Amino acid sequence: MRSRVKGAEAATADVLTFLDSHVECNKDWLEPLLERVAEDPTRVVCPIIDVISMDTFHYIGASPDLRGGFDWNLVFKWEYLTADQRTRRAKDPSMPIRTPMIAGGLFTINKQYFEKLGKYDMKMDVWGGENLEISFRVWQCGGSLEIIPCSRVGHVFRKRHPYTFPGGSGNVFARNTRRAAEVWMDDYKKYYYAAVPLAKNIPFGDISDRMALRSKLQCQPFRWYLDNVYPELKVPSMADLALGSLQQGPWCLDTMGHVAGGTVGLYPCHHTGGNQEWTLTEAGLLKHGEMCLTLTSTDPGSSVVMKSCNNGIEQMWVQVSKNGLLKHARLTLCLDSASSKSLGLTVEKCNSKSSTQQWQYVITTL
Repeated sequence: MRSRVKGAEAATADVLTFLDSHVECNKDWLEPLLERVAEDPTRVVCPIIDVISMDTFHYIGASPDLRGGFDWNLVFKWEYLTADQRTRRAKDPSMPIRTPMIAGGLFTINKQYFEKLGKYDMKMDVWGGENLEISFRVWQCGGSLEIIPCSRVGHVFRKRHPYTFPGGSGNVFARNTRRAAEVWMDDYKKYYYAAVPLAKNIPFGDISDRMALRSKLQCQPFRWYLDNVYPELKVPSMADLALGSLQQGPWCLDTMGHVAGGTVGLYPCHHTGGNQEWTLTEAGLLKHGEMCLTLTSTDPGSSVVMKSCNNGIEQMWVQVSKNGLLKHARLTLCLDSASSKSLGLTVEKCNSKSSTQQWQYVITTL
């Protein structure tokens, strides 16, 4: 971010175009971007980003029906336009695409507007989260973000970063993302922390200057952004935010310190969260941080393990009653602790009379 700001300060033109170094600009890519900014200097516009193979440099055209978005973990993703949006664009495929978020590496912006908006958050480090921050800032402070289909730039999507991150890339990304969330998301930042609990442990530094900028620019609240820019991003229910423990008498469901792919077991309840902190979501996911309890086989006696949440059917559970069975959503298999000392928790044929299948979900934090 800092090198981009230095480049912007040295530039003498009225319009800035930021590009990564590992790109190839297609024919007549710049004029459509400049036209949109000339018409309205509060527009921040991006090309369609095509793919260049890192291994062969083969050029692959990207779909013109994509825009930038994110989930509550605040990780950027490409998503398809809705059916209604695609239908409207079918009459004129050159129409600009309003996008809730930009990828961050390639965009064009009026220089005076870039300066008025506060350039970049100079207390962010290296890379990551800056696209989130500038996207919120543009929309909430009176501008707009567009993808221009008549402009295409190829981008080499690298498998790893060619530079280092002080303290590790995960910590840098979390710190940068926290800064964006704390400044721009108001109370909705709680959904980010619910999705990425470990982020709460990462210091994010002083944000007083960015809060003052938001006040000076009289920017809209994040609720406005959700209502007017990204209504497709659904606010989680209270059940999805609740933290609790899954108890069986004096014993609690515990990760046993295992990570992705690891089994889970029982451990005496200590009521301090940690490895015993779980969320049973409205959709039926049993989550520990970003891991979900996952069925490994449809055979009785199979172990359950923790895997990254993917909303797959193998991760869906139903609590039959408040102090009763925890059943798989489609199978007559229930979570069972009979073999917890040897195999970890398993699934067995549901038996409402079995004491090893009785579970109480106790909410401790909302």
